Amino acid sequence: MKQGVRVSLAMLATAFVASRALAADADIPSIAANQHNQKTNFTDAEIVDGFLKTTFGAEYQLAGKVDRIRKFQKPVRVFITGVNRPDRNQQIEAVTADIGQHIDHLDIAVTPNREEANLIVQLVRDRDLDRSIRKSYGTTTARKIRKSLDPQCLSGFRKNDKYEIEHAEVILTVDSGDFVFLDCAYEEMLQSLGPINDTGSVPWTMFNDAVSMGFFDTYDRYLLNILYDPRVKAGMSVDQVRPLLPAILKDVRAKVAAPLQDRH
Repeated sequence: MKQGVRVSLAMLATAFVASRALAADADIPSIAANQHNQKTNFTDAEIVDGFLKTTFGAEYQLAGKVDRIRKFQKPVRVFITGVNRPDRNQQIEAVTADIGQHIDHLDIAVTPNREEANLIVQLVRDRDLDRSIRKSYGTTTARKIRKSLDPQCLSGFRKNDKYEIEHAEVILTVDSGDFVFLDCAYEEMLQSLGPINDTGSVPWTMFNDAVSMGFFDTYDRYLLNILYDPRVKAGMSVDQVRPLLPAILKDVRAKVAAPLQDRH
């Protein structure tokens, strides 16, 4: 996560801290430029390397390392709460729809009913972020987060003994401009789906501290489509997943490449 910009917290029974709009927002110049200039051709090795690095482990660990696949194994329902900002609500709805459109085998949608939700997106003002972190994660964990990082955004999830994500939460500050808000929203919502490990060694992923995208880029579509392929199960180890990747990647390439071909 970029220092002073965002952080991701995974609540696994233990907690992890780790450190984005869409076609409708292509009129934001910086996003439009990123969409136009993004790298879209990747070797199998480049994709597999990024998948393994972002999916296993966590950048900042409060209670040890967990090298198992973590993902939702049921429909994801998103509830938006917090500060009354209709523009930000609409952006989260668009981000959610964009994610659902581009990840096969993931059923994700916004719900008006909090009781149905298993992913809560909380919108807060920057001045209220500390209080929200303490309320969500407790004073001790909040203190550790602030000591190590200076977040503007936060995401986390709770998993069961099978490493299935049962509940996730995203906290976003609404005070930033559209690019920063969307950049944070994409990364935090995607990380809440499972790939919580930031890595500085993969230059094409939004999970790299030095990368800001503002939209759901091609490379990360590859990573999330691999994660949510039905052959990849929550709780799998690296050794269990690796042999499956060649066949999965062949299918994922067909999914991700199709919209790219439509653009030409």
